[in-house]
Amino acid sequence: MTKAKRMMQENLKLIDLIIELVDARVPMASRNPDIDELGKGKSRIVLLNKSDLADPDCNRAWMRYFEDRGIYALEVNSKSGSGIKAINGLVQKACAEKIERDRKRGILNRPVRAMVVGIPNVGKSTFINSFAGKACTKTGNKPGVTKGKQWIRLNKNLELLDTPGILWPKFEDNLVGMHLAFIGSMNDEIIIMEELAGDLLESLRELYPDAVAKRYGISGEPAPGSHGMARILEEIARSRKCFLKGESLDLKKAADLLVDDFRSGRLGRITLERSELPETQNTGERMDVRINAQEVDQ
Repeated sequence: MTKAKRMMQENLKLIDLIIELVDARVPMASRNPDIDELGKGKSRIVLLNKSDLADPDCNRAWMRYFEDRGIYALEVNSKSGSGIKAINGLVQKACAEKIERDRKRGILNRPVRAMVVGIPNVGKSTFINSFAGKACTKTGNKPGVTKGKQWIRLNKNLELLDTPGILWPKFEDNLVGMHLAFIGSMNDEIIIMEELAGDLLESLRELYPDAVAKRYGISGEPAPGSHGMARILEEIARSRKCFLKGESLDLKKAADLLVDDFRSGRLGRITLERSELPETQNTGERMDVRINAQEVDQ
């Protein structure tokens, strides 16, 4: 991770702008916590990707949150292309001072150079392909660029520096790790899916209490005691006929189904983080997510 951080610092010397992709459902958890410090002095754009899966009201609130901190923000859906056309204009706005300085120095038509950053599975590659389209061409390695990095010329006004998705190896806040597991930014093979599904059910009960009942046609009301979420998972298993041999419930299959329905948006448009003081959001006892850098599915 130290090497990756140093590589990013070296690349920052080459660029004018940082375009950071976050998952609109968990905008704070899906940010690399080092990016604000590393990006000081650079123009910034945050793209709320997968915004079609997130709560529209929350999308607007998060836009205001970033803009209040001097960071341009935009809702996008990289798969459908929604919002992509607006990025070029936002780039020109974010880099207006740089463009004006170049003009005064007699430097005309130098493209803005932007670094695209984002954690694994936030949709960075899909975004670049959608943004670049068929006309993109590699501009080749430039001096000082770490081997393996790629410059992509989008048009005469903008070049992108693609970087690998980087996920930091330890989380001080368990809730951050849990949210990243929800959206699939960790390898599911290192996660106990029944526990993750229980945590997801608890989060949905607090924020979107009707989502599970509507999707699966169940009561969705947890039974008294500490096993309430497990009882709901059992209801989901019965509703979707998730059985093992002997008619016993297949809770692993039901957990996989629930998490997949959340990730795909079949539970509705859901945002699990609120923009009001995100640093003070509930961090109660949750699943303790600890991973090793080698275990992360890049």
